[in-house]
Amino acid sequence: MTSPYVREITREEHLAHLRLHPDASHLQIPEWGDVKPDWLPESIGWFEGEKLVAAALVLYRPLPGTRRYLAYLPDGPAIDWRSPRPERWLDPFIAHLEKIGAFSVRIGPPLVVRHWDAATVAAGVADPDVRHLHDLPTDGLDGHALEAAERLRRLGWRRCEEDEGSGFGLGQPRYGCQIPLAGRSVDDLRAGLAPHWEQSLRTAEMGDVRVGWGAASDLPEFHRLYSATAERDGFRARPLAYFGRMWHALNAEDDDRLRLYLAEYEGEVLSAALMINVGNRVWHSYAASGRRGRELRPSSALLWRMLCDARSAGAETYDLRSITPTLTEDRLLGRLLFKTGAGGRAVEYLGEWERPVGSQGKVLQRALGVYLGRR
Repeated sequence: MTSPYVREITREEHLAHLRLHPDASHLQIPEWGDVKPDWLPESIGWFEGEKLVAAALVLYRPLPGTRRYLAYLPDGPAIDWRSPRPERWLDPFIAHLEKIGAFSVRIGPPLVVRHWDAATVAAGVADPDVRHLHDLPTDGLDGHALEAAERLRRLGWRRCEEDEGSGFGLGQPRYGCQIPLAGRSVDDLRAGLAPHWEQSLRTAEMGDVRVGWGAASDLPEFHRLYSATAERDGFRARPLAYFGRMWHALNAEDDDRLRLYLAEYEGEVLSAALMINVGNRVWHSYAASGRRGRELRPSSALLWRMLCDARSAGAETYDLRSITPTLTEDRLLGRLLFKTGAGGRAVEYLGEWERPVGSQGKVLQRALGVYLGRR
């Protein structure tokens, strides 16, 4: 069987392909390139004859002082990872990148290796001898994902280190949390809530917390809560302009691609979050809350409304994004219990992988390391 060939495709070709294959990540839609002004986006396609069989968004970042690029595919590419010969897809892809001038490429195959149900995670947190998700028995293991990892190693790919800081804005979480929605009623979702979560939701409902959609004009109020959350949790907040750019970029092709949800009490916004809709999947992003009104549990009311809306819209998976795999007491454990308490399962992805491109790839990778080390 001959390998597909790879070439640049238009935005329209990419969007048309996504309509036929609605399982792509929100990080792999062409609009995402408009959110990242420091990167040069390119839509590429794999073709068998004249037929487009796969598509991806590649983000390029120039190495300072050169005409060479670092290529990055977050949550991609969405190729046939079950193939016994992934080089059939990857070799023409690497050849295309070399023609563009890339010296290194980083990918994030969209594969879940293993998962742990909410009850398993709760039992692990309660057990003082359990310190990590890997100390627990898995509730699901994908052998195909493990085989894909082994094939990548044989082809010269290297798994990126968990704590590796590229300085180029790279890196998607290795561990996440997903709530299955397909075939489930609202009653099914409610029955899947942990007792502490059900109590929090009842508190919010009895306290008359109201949840609704926001507009672009509400982004400053969202950003106020988000900045407070960043200061409280010790991470660096993105500027308000980033979210304005995200709003306009993601809603340019589909005005329901990005939603803002606000939880209010007596006219004051207490909690907020963004929902990104792509195909049959929804992402819960940039959850934010202040200190005022926390006893009313507005974040529980907010997530519950978003879950129900996603289910009504036909989403099959609600993705709560990153979690900590460590089950000992720290500032991230509460976030893990909040997400799994809502019925989420903890998942481990295949992770991100990289390899040099071209004859000078390894040399330029080392040069990049030296450059970043001096910053």
